Amino acid sequence: MKKWILIILTFFIYTLNAQQNNKWGILGRYINYLVNDTADVSKPKLLIYPTIGFSPETSWEFGFSSLYVYYANRDTSNRLSELSGFTFYTLENQYGLWLDHALYSDKNKWFFLGKFRYQSFPLLYYGIGPNSQAEPLAEIEGNYLFLKERVLREIKPSFYGGLEIDYQSLRSVHYEDEDIGLTRPLGGNGSTNLGLGFGLVYDNLHNALNARHGLFNELALIQYHDVWGSEFNFTSIVSDNRIYRPVNKNDVLAAQIFGRFIVDGEAPFNQLSLLGGENLMRGYYLGRYRDKNILAAQVEYRMLPFWFSKRWGASFFLAAGQVYGDDSKLAINQFLPTAGTGIRFLLFPDKDIFTRLDFAFTQEGTGIYFFIGEAF
Repeated sequence: MKKWILIILTFFIYTLNAQQNNKWGILGRYINYLVNDTADVSKPKLLIYPTIGFSPETSWEFGFSSLYVYYANRDTSNRLSELSGFTFYTLENQYGLWLDHALYSDKNKWFFLGKFRYQSFPLLYYGIGPNSQAEPLAEIEGNYLFLKERVLREIKPSFYGGLEIDYQSLRSVHYEDEDIGLTRPLGGNGSTNLGLGFGLVYDNLHNALNARHGLFNELALIQYHDVWGSEFNFTSIVSDNRIYRPVNKNDVLAAQIFGRFIVDGEAPFNQLSLLGGENLMRGYYLGRYRDKNILAAQVEYRMLPFWFSKRWGASFFLAAGQVYGDDSKLAINQFLPTAGTGIRFLLFPDKDIFTRLDFAFTQEGTGIYFFIGEAF
């Protein structure tokens, strides 16, 4: 079951007309504000747009996405801060609210990086391990709450350290289309877990939504323990390493190596390491493969924009990854490949922010993704 997201690209369809006149009234003026604003580059910017989608497990889905970007104290020597949101409702009475942020204080002394999810939404469960079933074993319905926050202080220029918090709760669980022989996984009836830990981050990127040069490296250790309210005791280590290099005036070569490892204890199925999603291993459903550990890498060549265009660009990407755990070991022949291409449109020229429409291809199918900002 694949989910195809369709975005109402009204502001793209009418952009050329809006550039010439205001024949589209309020809509035209709003489009002109978004794509042709000539105000001070330091001015904050807000974008709100509708979304619509369809998938077998949700029926029609309607929602709104938003993005707010700014420089602290309107000083463009500070790094670009961003807050994004997405809310949706489906005809199957499912709903959700997503909030993400990457915020820098003045002089980049403090760095707040986090995300929030609350949703009542189906989760497709294929089993655990690299050899999980080709078709879902069950469709799991439940109320899911997720909060991850990093509060980091600059120790040396571009080098940060601080507290990391991870809170996840899965409640009101019930199973649809459950395989008769299915043994429910650990935590399959729901759980609530709080993780506390410490993280180190090196980040010298000026614009996280479209990094053209620099490094991002994170190393974090998070412990989940019943002492502070977790139902499961386990420890995870996260290593996220990214590099960006300009190839010429417009083109960028980006690469990432990511790993997450459960090194002690037993994690519930919903907090195992997941493969897939819109950022890493595009083309695979998030959680299609899950196990204690994941190791994945990707490389992407971005033309931002084409040399012959002011607004339009493209990208090409390759990735490989695998999950493994107690019953399977890391093996070269177990890496799953994915590849794809994407279209880019320069939405905010003054802040160098692009929208992306990516098409990913895997040995199991395809995926389509539309987002503001690059995948990594």
